[in-house]
Amino acid sequence: MPASILLIDDESKLRQLLARILQLEGYTIFEAPDARSGLKALEREEVQLVICDVKLPDGNGIELSAQIKQLYPATEIIVLTAYGTISDGVLAIKNGAFDYITKGDDNDRIIPLVSRAIEKAALQFRIQQLEKQVNQRYGFESIIGRSRAIQQAIELARKVAVTDTTVLLTGETGTGKEVFAQAIHQASPRRTGPFVAINCGALGKDILESELFGHRAGAFTGASRDQKGLFSEAAKGTIFLDEIGELPLDLQAKLLRVLETHEFLRVGDTKPTKTDVRVIAATNRGLEQEANTGHFRLDLYYRLSVFQIELPTLRDRRDDIPALAEQFARQYAAKLGKREIHLSTTFVQKLQQHPWKGNIRELKNVIERAVILADSPQSGPVELTPELLPYEMQSTASMASVGNETALDLATVEQQHIRRVLRYTSGNKAEAARLLGIGLTSLYRKLSEMDTLQ
Repeated sequence: MPASILLIDDESKLRQLLARILQLEGYTIFEAPDARSGLKALEREEVQLVICDVKLPDGNGIELSAQIKQLYPATEIIVLTAYGTISDGVLAIKNGAFDYITKGDDNDRIIPLVSRAIEKAALQFRIQQLEKQVNQRYGFESIIGRSRAIQQAIELARKVAVTDTTVLLTGETGTGKEVFAQAIHQASPRRTGPFVAINCGALGKDILESELFGHRAGAFTGASRDQKGLFSEAAKGTIFLDEIGELPLDLQAKLLRVLETHEFLRVGDTKPTKTDVRVIAATNRGLEQEANTGHFRLDLYYRLSVFQIELPTLRDRRDDIPALAEQFARQYAAKLGKREIHLSTTFVQKLQQHPWKGNIRELKNVIERAVILADSPQSGPVELTPELLPYEMQSTASMASVGNETALDLATVEQQHIRRVLRYTSGNKAEAARLLGIGLTSLYRKLSEMDTLQ
């Protein structure tokens, strides 16, 4: 698709001549005789370049350039100046214009200058598109839900995002704390910097200290070279400390120093390292209670909880379950190469009746398994029905049907469901256990019980 250029000039002959020259170069041209109609054209059309005269019947082209750049940052502007008013062009560049052309004297410059301006505008438009895609994936736009509980959390997160304040996200496991942390980062002035996440409960103390703060060569056995820690990797960006309540007490002291002085010591180092990083922490524990019992530093708790946001459980936002389920179903269907997918009314009702102790994470797992198990018909959408849910979510009163058999009791439903999952995984018990949401040992025990009953 050819680039679009808007010409704003009250001299119709000059405007038409310039339009003809640029059309021969393959550009799409829009014309406007004054500032007002020029702004209206920009509202209607996506324009990469504006060529604007300084003197307009209803305004000044230099002031108009500043206004256009404010409204459409990716659009480039070339200012047309009359002989002797080069200073106007210089001032226009200071206000954001790409360059200026002196009328009648710069005919040889027009095409190369327009080409360079279009290239820059195309890059800016591409950056805008990428930023939009990032926002859709990681920004607040990615958080699904219209319930009052989730909207209140989003509103608080939006307000704190534009600041550099430390944030503490609280709530049960699986409520989407990392999603919120990424959205806060994406809406912050640090969004062009890195977002680094680490689970404080997933590593041992020594490894965690090295991962967070780095180490010098020779600091311990196996440390053959200097290594940057995540606080260095996240410079100018955000570090997300998940499960902060699992952080050992001596590392809590080092974290407190980072928050208070913006510096830390690498393992084996004697010289502090400066850092410029925003900290977002998350926990499913009651940190204040942990502090009162001596399991967490009270001063660190106060420093982390400058701005605290509690994320609601899925039980507290049941009205959001249909939209979340549909979104997850579409994602997994696309991933598995299945056609359009439909959630039956009874399937959604079962979802809304479930207690969801694992919150959104549990819902995603249930939907993934249902999409995997759903048979693809020769025509029409793939339908998710209650029979595809884990057996504990199915109602025995409705005599749930599994395959071509009819289950009359819970034990039978469970056995049939296990067999169906094993058929799908071609006998891979580890994968079957994952899809069933149980441990591998539990699966072997259930299979042993089933063999005993046969």
